[in-house]
Amino acid sequence: MIAAIFSCVALTVVYYIFFRPYFYRFRPCYGQRHYSICMPHGYSIYGIDVSRHQGTIDWEKLKAGDGTSAPVEFVYMKATEGSDFVDKNFKTNFTKAKELGFVCGAYHYFSPHSGGLTQANQFIKTVKLQKGDLPPVVDVEENPKNRKLFMQELKIFIAKIEEHYGVKPIIYSYKKYKEHYLTELYFNKYPLWVAHYYVNKLDENIDWLMWQCSDIGRLPGIEENVDINIFNGTREQFNSILMK
Repeated sequence: MIAAIFSCVALTVVYYIFFRPYFYRFRPCYGQRHYSICMPHGYSIYGIDVSRHQGTIDWEKLKAGDGTSAPVEFVYMKATEGSDFVDKNFKTNFTKAKELGFVCGAYHYFSPHSGGLTQANQFIKTVKLQKGDLPPVVDVEENPKNRKLFMQELKIFIAKIEEHYGVKPIIYSYKKYKEHYLTELYFNKYPLWVAHYYVNKLDENIDWLMWQCSDIGRLPGIEENVDINIFNGTREQFNSILMK
């Protein structure tokens, strides 16, 4: 009996660690398998998002590509979190990526432990966007203890960012989180960057601008796994969202 239980537990662990994260890879892939990401069909503009967790990035190698991967055109970089945290690699990443011609953007990780205004001011102090850059992003994914207060502070953050940069910020969140917390009509006014992995397509009722379709991308110049993103639209539509 004990042996049977142990076997079941062992098989479950093996499944979740070694098989489940990679099932999506076995579908038709863009390029060779070592690209480590099966791209959903029908899209042409791809990007990544990075933070200090990707370590030191060789941007020249990333730009050169490997001859098989879908070319990375845009990069979002974590800039700030809460009211006092700045990603240590943000400035270097942003500068080097822009120098090499990547379309760049910055995001803020919204914390339930700080007010919306102080977080917005922290982001504004850190991020100087120019013409041709991507709109600012607020990353919302923590479960709040006080939902009403959390959403109120989030609205304050969004309003301040929109006022300062003169553009609607993009809201990043997971599919389930969006469905459970970001249900007010207020949030529907803002473009959605949705994270949802290991599926060929998103639900038709989701109105999305960008899709983080994988968290296990492998690309030249980046030693760690990296998130892969898709823009939902044409080249003209992509250019239309850039800072003016």
